[in-house]
Amino acid sequence: MKRISVMGTGYVGLVTGVCFAELGYEVSCVDIDKQKIEDLKKGISPIYEPGIETLLVKNIKKGRIKFFNNTEEGIAHADVIFIAVGTPSKKDGTVETKYIERAAEEIGRNMRKYAVVINKSTVPVGTGERVAKILEKHAKVKFDVVSNPEFLREGQAISDFLKPDRVVIGVPLGRAKKIMQELYSLIKTEILFTDVRTAEMIKYASNAYLAVSISFINSLSELCEKIGANVDEVALGMKLDQRIGKRAFLNAGPGYGGSCFPKDVKGLISTARKYDTELPLLNVTEEINKRQGDRVLAKVVGLVKGLHGKKVAVWGLAFKPETDDLRESPAVRLVEDLLSAGAEVVCFDPVAEANGRQLFPQITFSNNSLGMLKDADCLVIMTEWKQFREITLLQIKKNIGRANIVDARNIYKKAEAEALGFHYEGIGQ
Repeated sequence: MKRISVMGTGYVGLVTGVCFAELGYEVSCVDIDKQKIEDLKKGISPIYEPGIETLLVKNIKKGRIKFFNNTEEGIAHADVIFIAVGTPSKKDGTVETKYIERAAEEIGRNMRKYAVVINKSTVPVGTGERVAKILEKHAKVKFDVVSNPEFLREGQAISDFLKPDRVVIGVPLGRAKKIMQELYSLIKTEILFTDVRTAEMIKYASNAYLAVSISFINSLSELCEKIGANVDEVALGMKLDQRIGKRAFLNAGPGYGGSCFPKDVKGLISTARKYDTELPLLNVTEEINKRQGDRVLAKVVGLVKGLHGKKVAVWGLAFKPETDDLRESPAVRLVEDLLSAGAEVVCFDPVAEANGRQLFPQITFSNNSLGMLKDADCLVIMTEWKQFREITLLQIKKNIGRANIVDARNIYKKAEAEALGFHYEGIGQ
């Protein structure tokens, strides 16, 4: 069985390493952060992801996963080496690839035998060729470079890895393809083999398409409010069309966020411009996403008649449930806007509080989703955590200062809220 090394123990790297260990592979994970490595050796995960620590501890005990600060030690026996380091957006929207390049240089200097080097990080089209050139400069052994983009949803990453919709592999023919076939032989799904550039493009195309879907339904939500239609039922009717599908990204809300969609839409736009091509649909997608955040804020302002000195209770800070990730979260932007307007903000998030306190040391965090509503001028629901859905409108009514709700996730129904005396604003209701 092939030996695997993973460069980087962030979200993608750690999930990749732990899941391959769970499949029975011998895995080595490498990271420059010494404290992170020490914590991982003790079974402490640096990320919040349901189930990750259970699998981490299990596979440490079985001796199937180890952690290293030293690249040479970490990749010494590897048959395949995954690069899973960060690729953040620069201010101009282009993708920062310096961490990929540094990892490739480290791998090249420390390789001692043939290995398949796999880009797992989301990278601009052409990065595989760039990595190959860096390896050629530093490596004294043969290698192949492969693109194997990740399609992990935060909060469901383990299931997504072990039971994926598909696996995409951009690989040259020959030895490397056989190794990749063997590597994924224990995962039962459709595998698409293609060239490296096409695999790199598939990742961006997939996320951009999903982002377009979200902005599409959000743009319709504004029209639904004006004409008296219900956007949730519109989406349901659309999903029943098999050409669209029941799992389509058509849930209206405050806009998309997280570490993927915003970055990848910007990255694809910047790649297109590099090749003198425009993607106006993606430009509009970004504009609608920003406008949707403005709409949520406007709904709050409309209900409380000005924000200065008003107390606003916010349920949820993470960009989606089952994660503590605040990157590009619509809720973070809302809190920033509320504070700028002079509002008092109290927030509850069952998982993201620690990250929220670092970002907003000036606001109050509560661990009581109902108690925090005392004297509140408005409740804003920004993340659809399951526990919020279990709270009734009557419970809210008994605890809130003023009966105002802005429900950016459509947890409740407008007619039911208004029947209880609430001033209620949903999305597309």
